[in-house]
Amino acid sequence: MSAIRVMIVDDHPVVREGLLGMLESEAGLEVAGEAGSGDEAVVRAAELRPDVVLMDLRMRGGDGVSATARILADRPETRIVVLTTYENDQDIVRAVEAGAAGYLLKDTSRADLVAAIAAAARGETVLSPSVASRLVSRMRAPSTVALSPREAEVLSLVAEGLTNAEIGRRLFISETTVKTHMLRIFGKLGVSDRTAAVTTALAQGLLPR
Repeated sequence: MSAIRVMIVDDHPVVREGLLGMLESEAGLEVAGEAGSGDEAVVRAAELRPDVVLMDLRMRGGDGVSATARILADRPETRIVVLTTYENDQDIVRAVEAGAAGYLLKDTSRADLVAAIAAAARGETVLSPSVASRLVSRMRAPSTVALSPREAEVLSLVAEGLTNAEIGRRLFISETTVKTHMLRIFGKLGVSDRTAAVTTALAQGLLPR
């Protein structure tokens, strides 16, 4: 299997150097390049065609949300994972709506970051636990959890083992829309990965067994 090509986007050189040093020695990963602003990230992504982009959120020269939307408009197959110090609700929602495949904080461990990159490359959605908790507070009903019919349909297909891309084709919706549904499901169920979402939904009777 070919290595996952990763592009690092951050306006702080020391952060880029740190991430480069962290990732370049990992088996199965290849750092394809880097960018120091959102605008540069759009140009570099078109040139380098990375599988996964680690995207800082707030940068000089074009922010990460705008860059995410622009990159995905050109190459929707690219997986963009926000990597930031900020975890307020507005930033999280903006990133999700732009099509980000995940939202991680910069205190994420090396092992968790590598695992998240691999998961994103497989088409999965990745969230830091604290981000998932914030989505719980924002999206979950006070007393009971209820998935919308479409969310239940998406999660049922996840339970069958389908990827986001396969779910999109099955339901005739975009992969970005599938990712958005998954993030909302994570928020409602208070989980941060697909397996936990299915397990929790089954336990709460939200999916047929």
